Amino acid sequence: MGIPDVDNFDIVEIKFKGGRKEYYRNVDYLPLTTGDPVVVDVPSGHHIGYVSLQGELVRLQMQKRKIRDDDNILRIYRIATQKDLEKWQEAKNREIPTLYRSKQIIDELKLQMKMSDIEYQADNSKATFYYSAEDRIDFRELIKLLAGEFKIRVEMRQISLRQEAGRLGGIGVCGRELCCSTWLVDFKNVSTSAARYQNLSLNPGKLSGQCGRLKCCLNYELDTYMDAIKDIPQVERPLLTESGPAKLQKQISSEIDVV
Repeated sequence: MGIPDVDNFDIVEIKFKGGRKEYYRNVDYLPLTTGDPVVVDVPSGHHIGYVSLQGELVRLQMQKRKIRDDDNILRIYRIATQKDLEKWQEAKNREIPTLYRSKQIIDELKLQMKMSDIEYQADNSKATFYYSAEDRIDFRELIKLLAGEFKIRVEMRQISLRQEAGRLGGIGVCGRELCCSTWLVDFKNVSTSAARYQNLSLNPGKLSGQCGRLKCCLNYELDTYMDAIKDIPQVERPLLTESGPAKLQKQISSEIDVV
């Protein structure tokens, strides 16, 4: 048996807080292993993330997410040292107090928005504030107050309720960690018709996820049900059976219930 070829694709998928994933170029061909903490280049300093994927799978993920392999891909500086991790931990320790104080400032300004999470950059020079809101928010005054209060550069980033649930994490009714906080990156539209085609009870309490929206997993088996429905004949009049005439009551996949 020959020795397998080494995949030399030099772009690596890096995972950050809240399941956010970005792609960085390993220009120095560092010997990386999944789970390694690395220091990466960002537009305004440096940040730390964990290696989540390497090799040809990264190329496929980039194609799926329509990310081009060009000069816009930033670089990996080095594998994070203990000193880097300690400084990053000091920055992360500021997140919870900053979140509480930010909510107080928002209440004082009477802004109709919900601050859900804060992510400090590893170099402690910038913080990203994640919020959700139904209407457009003028937060220019808020940014001034936050920058003056915490002595950092502030970035406001609006997220959807699904993204908020993914950042906060949790356990679904299936007993497993939420899809949106582990592997799901694209949030497709989910409608009640997905539940209707699968003959599920149209109960909002059962169909809704922790984000308050319809569960993403309603779409997982929808295509299979749609294909099965094509093979089921349309019944427009009573069926003649050995027990007598019967009326179509419900059809589930390839099975038909009659009464």
